[in-house]
Amino acid sequence: MFYQLYELNHAALAPFRAAADMMRLAYGNPLNPLSHTMLGRTVTASLEVFERTTRRYGKPEFGLHETSIGGKSVSVHEKIVWNKPFCNLIHLERSLPAGHGSDPRILIVAPMSGHYATLLRGTVEALLPSADIYITDWIDARMVPMTEGTFDLEDYIDYVIEMLHHLGPDTHVIAVCQPSVPVLAAAAVMEAAGDPLSPSSMTLMGGPIDTRINPTAVNQLAKHRPLEWFADNVVMNVPWPQPGFMRPVYPGFLQLSGFMSMNLDRHMIAHKDFFMHLVKNDGEPEKHRDFYDEYLAVMDLTAEFYLQTVDQVFIKHALPKGELRHRGQRVDPTAIRNVALLTVEGENDDISGVGQTKAAQTICTNIPDDMRMHYLQPDVGHYGVFNGSRFRREIAPRIVAFTREHGRTGKPVVKRVIKGGKSA
Repeated sequence: MFYQLYELNHAALAPFRAAADMMRLAYGNPLNPLSHTMLGRTVTASLEVFERTTRRYGKPEFGLHETSIGGKSVSVHEKIVWNKPFCNLIHLERSLPAGHGSDPRILIVAPMSGHYATLLRGTVEALLPSADIYITDWIDARMVPMTEGTFDLEDYIDYVIEMLHHLGPDTHVIAVCQPSVPVLAAAAVMEAAGDPLSPSSMTLMGGPIDTRINPTAVNQLAKHRPLEWFADNVVMNVPWPQPGFMRPVYPGFLQLSGFMSMNLDRHMIAHKDFFMHLVKNDGEPEKHRDFYDEYLAVMDLTAEFYLQTVDQVFIKHALPKGELRHRGQRVDPTAIRNVALLTVEGENDDISGVGQTKAAQTICTNIPDDMRMHYLQPDVGHYGVFNGSRFRREIAPRIVAFTREHGRTGKPVVKRVIKGGKSA
């Protein structure tokens, strides 16, 4: 009933939001003399803060219509090139200048953890000048009818494999945060099967490969609660009249509440400063609006995916223990031999602790030393691992260089002698 009450509360506030927005426009209109007074700006600021804190934020757009290649501006077009009920694969297609050589083809697997793929807008924007970018656009589970079936962690791995098959040989994959586990698992499954379309490289960024290392508050919650607690307390059915009516989900607003509570004082100060900037008519309120338009836009996850992820990744630590299974077969990270591995962490990450992503380097024992690299970015938290000035300046160039170095175009897959005398 909690989800239904949340929806009812949102609906009940709708006329008040509409009235507040109308009054904000009236008080803020430059033709209104009050808009130039402290009183008028205070009323306008109060109404905007009320409207923004009570609205439901829709799915944002990428809005990346151009990029710069070789010092020249070129247009960028979004195209859906592959789709399934729970995901679209978007190609950020660039209008390349004549004579431009081939760039690395990169599949960015966005996290399915409550936010939309547009949270990685900065990641895509930084890589676009140097790479051919594809990105997963996960579908809000409450928008998927029950007739489309279920979606769990094993389906996620299947989706990654299918997308790599669709994109073809010499594709590089980047997993940001949560998908580090299914992406590594997909690479292991493909390598174990001798799949020639396994990725040329995989970059894992701020991901929970082994949450036993430097556990964070998020990890501790899963550690001290049985799986039944999560099923009883955070799984709810999608209310009417959504397309996914009666689908069991982990609601996005609960995930958002958890994230915000970790830094509640920071968010409260940000909104107070936003209010004061509006009243004083100084500062840059657009930056606040842009950030929270993205941050407060959330999506629901299917209950089966959420519970299986909590169980396998955060409670049982199945992947680093060698116990993760996919379609009845054990996922063996040691089967990865021809996929180069780059792991990236943030020094101040409070979601995936330092060392949790680097653990991939330990469990993938058969990747040659000249095909692996780890990078720890100083002075950034979780968000800074894939966004912001340090990402653009320090991390993105390393990712591009790594993909160029380990591309397979024109290079045969080398058979290497590995432990036990076997070859890959």
